[in-house]
Amino acid sequence: QNVNSYGKDFKNRNVTFATLLEAVALLGIPRLRFLTSHPFDFSDDIIEVMKRHENLMKYVHLPVQSGSNEILRSMGRRYTREQYLEIVQKLRDQLPGIALSTDIIVGFPNESEEQFMETVSLIKEVKYESAFTFIYSPRKGTPAAKLIDNVSKKEKAARFKILTKALEETIAESSYAMVGNIYEILVDGWSKKDKSVLSGYTETNKLVHFRGEASHIGKIVRVRILESHTYSLIGELVDE
Repeated sequence: QNVNSYGKDFKNRNVTFATLLEAVALLGIPRLRFLTSHPFDFSDDIIEVMKRHENLMKYVHLPVQSGSNEILRSMGRRYTREQYLEIVQKLRDQLPGIALSTDIIVGFPNESEEQFMETVSLIKEVKYESAFTFIYSPRKGTPAAKLIDNVSKKEKAARFKILTKALEETIAESSYAMVGNIYEILVDGWSKKDKSVLSGYTETNKLVHFRGEASHIGKIVRVRILESHTYSLIGELVDE
């Protein structure tokens, strides 16, 4: 799941994920995004390509897994908290308005309360737009399976709850800031919960619900955001 390592096993080492990304961007597809990016292999070349092509969405999924250097080392992630934040800063500086999402594991073997809180502080610092969060459980055949799973289920659940709250606060904050503004929405189809309402996504991968016609599906339309929720937005079509 690491697209950034593309080309590293090729005889022609001049071929990289950045060159592949640019080649695809030049095809003229209106919207493109990619995942998943491993921080260890995230190069400046990728950022340069994203700057050159407007059809590459301002959205990067950058799994951090933990905000603790000790836990990152135990996971074998090959980067530090500081190196991760350096990538985040580069993305923010060179691609204003970019949205970031991540993956996080809580309750990894030997994770202390202090180390867990380092992850919480990272969430508040980065201000992710979304995240996939997981409670650690041993998986056969992995290096981590050899470690003692010594964080109790009760403690894992408690930490997961704290983590979720921190994420929801930052996500809700970014969603609220969008109210009143107009965005281009790629219409995905009818809402799963209300078949009279359309659903689509901003270029930063925010889910938006609004009333429209079947003819809008598959198109990019302009929508004004009227209301924000933690994981979705409510809007109205803006006249063409």
